[in-house]
Amino acid sequence: MARQTEPGIDHALVPRMGISRDGQPLSYNRLAAADLRPWVGWLYATKVDAPADYELSCSLLNDTSMIRIQLSGDWTAETRDGTLNHGRAGLYFGPQSKAMPVQVRGSFISVGMALKPGVGHALFGMKLSEYVDRIVPGSDVGLPVDALLAALDPTATPEAWLQTLEAATRAFLAGIAAKEPDPVAIAFEYVALTEPTITVAEFARKYGISTRQLERICLRDFGLAPKQVLRRARALDMASALRGVADNDEAAELELRYHDQSHMNREFTELFGMTPRQFVETPQPLMTLALESRQSRRLAVLDRLPPGQRRPWQQEDWIG
Repeated sequence: MARQTEPGIDHALVPRMGISRDGQPLSYNRLAAADLRPWVGWLYATKVDAPADYELSCSLLNDTSMIRIQLSGDWTAETRDGTLNHGRAGLYFGPQSKAMPVQVRGSFISVGMALKPGVGHALFGMKLSEYVDRIVPGSDVGLPVDALLAALDPTATPEAWLQTLEAATRAFLAGIAAKEPDPVAIAFEYVALTEPTITVAEFARKYGISTRQLERICLRDFGLAPKQVLRRARALDMASALRGVADNDEAAELELRYHDQSHMNREFTELFGMTPRQFVETPQPLMTLALESRQSRRLAVLDRLPPGQRRPWQQEDWIG
């Protein structure tokens, strides 16, 4: 089904980090520095201009915990704890079990990182199941929010933002003698990115653990049961194709992950709150930004996106 029409575009927005071939706003994103990769999966920087009184209503569905430093924009999110309103802030986002409604008024800048599964447990003994569908102040989980906000100059380049974030992360990890996440969680994330049709029993057998052990690890380090993690991964890949931010060569393969059209429609609607067709036709700039960043990381994990190479969906006159 991939895309039977062009994806909806919000023409009130002016992307500053590039656009896709379909005109979707993109972020500047890349792998973290090698020494940070045991903890940090991906880095991104987004800048989008909009009229001061323009309110963008969208949603997010991320499969990892995120640290987001919002340098501008007036934000609102519907979380498990209720409605959260904030402006300039440093926040910890738990992963989402389904699309989280998000609104932003005016132009916005967001800089952040996707954390590897199990980082919270390795560093602080956190159980991610307690943070699913939640957003909390970064200071609540030990992040040096004030220092980060002071160090990130809104007028700097996106690469400068990411290097500043990396330096702060490096110093933070050194200060707490950081332990690395559970290798089983890291392996399960890898298969979710590369082979989400694998069964829970197959993975457990391959890694020599019981399905009960895997269940405990996933609830602790992903916040969800392993079947839910794989189901969400399939839907995120499909959503990326529908929004035009996936490798077109994979479109048919992504659809074959579902038994039939009704199976895909049912699972997709449960997670995104709309049918695949509605998802294509409705402007989804925030969701598309998050999906595109995840797909960039996925291709990098698959060794199909060398550093600095143009992403397959990226408009040719943009490099980032």
